[in-house]
Amino acid sequence: MNNAPTAGYEEDVGSLTSLRVVSHTSVPLLVKNELYYFHQAANTTYVFWGPDSKMRQDGKGQIFNVLLKIAKKYPNVKMYSMTSEKIEYCDQVFQNETGKNRMKTGAFLSTGFFTMILALDVCDSIQIYGMINDNHCSQENRSLVPYHYYEQNHVEECRMYRVHEHKKRGGHRFITEKAIYAKWAKRHKIAFKHPAWSL
Repeated sequence: MNNAPTAGYEEDVGSLTSLRVVSHTSVPLLVKNELYYFHQAANTTYVFWGPDSKMRQDGKGQIFNVLLKIAKKYPNVKMYSMTSEKIEYCDQVFQNETGKNRMKTGAFLSTGFFTMILALDVCDSIQIYGMINDNHCSQENRSLVPYHYYEQNHVEECRMYRVHEHKKRGGHRFITEKAIYAKWAKRHKIAFKHPAWSL
């Protein structure tokens, strides 16, 4: 997802990058290293998502305009963007699952949430590696791991999750999203591995 690398981390995250879901906020990070993302990794299919204000296609969508330039420069790269209707659908799914309006609670859906919705749409079964469950951060004997495995000055994962879970505006509801995934796993073919989830 986003700009997370696989090179140098294959033992932990594998090397498969056939699909990369990217937030509008991570597009500048990809552009900063465009030779890698759009030339060396040209076999990757990209799915971009973002609010209409950033992704509008009338010339006023700043991020969409950047992606348009990249698409012209690297015509063999497969690039797609989620429609505003799909974004609204994801908001509705969040509300249906939690009873809370995402906008009114000041939350932003994570790239992981959009990735899960996409996976449910296109995959018969889903295997997820390396994702902790919604109770992990309340366990006293949990291991301390970075939020992003590839960043030098990393923030501890659970610290990041807690801060975002209670943010009044602009926070991701990572813990809530994981509780939603656990519900989905009971209705769909979703398996969580390393760590395994008790459902």
